[in-house]
Amino acid sequence: MSVIDKSEKKVLMISGVVIGLFIFSILYAKDKYQSDVPECIPFDKAYTEPRINQIDEKTFQVFSVASMWQFEPSEIYIPVGSEVDFYLSSKDVVHGFNITEKNVNMMAVYGNINKTTVRFDEPGVYKITCHEYCGVGHENMQAEVIVHQPQTK
Repeated sequence: MSVIDKSEKKVLMISGVVIGLFIFSILYAKDKYQSDVPECIPFDKAYTEPRINQIDEKTFQVFSVASMWQFEPSEIYIPVGSEVDFYLSSKDVVHGFNITEKNVNMMAVYGNINKTTVRFDEPGVYKITCHEYCGVGHENMQAEVIVHQPQTK
């Protein structure tokens, strides 16, 4: 019968506590910061054309296409309180898609489509920037989500 040494027991207990804290901190951060992992959907050529679809008063679909050195559409106008499904693809190289104020960070990859859903509860201009170096004009690759108060009828 083998006996575990006291120092080995300490190392095992400390390791267990550290692993437990690590798992707890990941789960805590996920809930606190409401981070969402974008989902990859099957490629369909219908997604290669940029457009904005309004499903109802507060629900939109944005089919964003990245290409050197622009996002299309470059300006997206939506009312406060809207929920937007962003579908993202690329026409050429890998691009980044970052909306800092909303904790959105996706990759635009040729032949792939990423999707995430974002809710815009505050009016303002939300900048979209490319965070992957995509060539000489990379620093100019930006777009905007313009969130406005709905007009009263």
